[in-house]
Amino acid sequence: MARIVLITGGARSGKSAYALARAEALSGRRLFVATCPKVDAEMAERVHRHRQERFGRGWATIEEERDLTTVLRHPGQEYDILLIDCLTLWVNNLIHHEQEREIDQHHLLKECASWLAAAGDHPGQLFCVTNELGQGIVPDNALARRYRDLVGSCNQFVAARAEEVVLVCCGIPLSLKEEKGCPPR
Repeated sequence: MARIVLITGGARSGKSAYALARAEALSGRRLFVATCPKVDAEMAERVHRHRQERFGRGWATIEEERDLTTVLRHPGQEYDILLIDCLTLWVNNLIHHEQEREIDQHHLLKECASWLAAAGDHPGQLFCVTNELGQGIVPDNALARRYRDLVGSCNQFVAARAEEVVLVCCGIPLSLKEEKGCPPR
């Protein structure tokens, strides 16, 4: 069963760099699961820069915007360490691609439960990066509020099942949860 570490924080807080460093401190084959859609040239350039940042550091990369369950079952089983970056974009992608039917909390948590069950079959470590959206202002439109609410529900659901939860603020990791009996970092 995978040991799950949820790493959260604000935008540009250092959470992805922290997740990479934590994962790279472990030995084994590593898979980076990128959920970022390339919606424009600037975003495609960001994806390219992040891929270059990992180049030569022992990472295989899969770009998958929505189907985390399949990735965790295969090829995820071939790797010791998995890093999903990020759940916030994953929620965005579910909302965007399912526009004909509104994604609600029930559907989202069913999706979360599915990929967490697949992670349960994984013998290694799973690092999940996400954004903490609930500390800002209340969005001014219904779609943005629903997105914020769904990301918050996803984060709570994953955090409840994670053995460790870390908040990164200004590049500094703060431990929020570490279950007893877990191996040290």
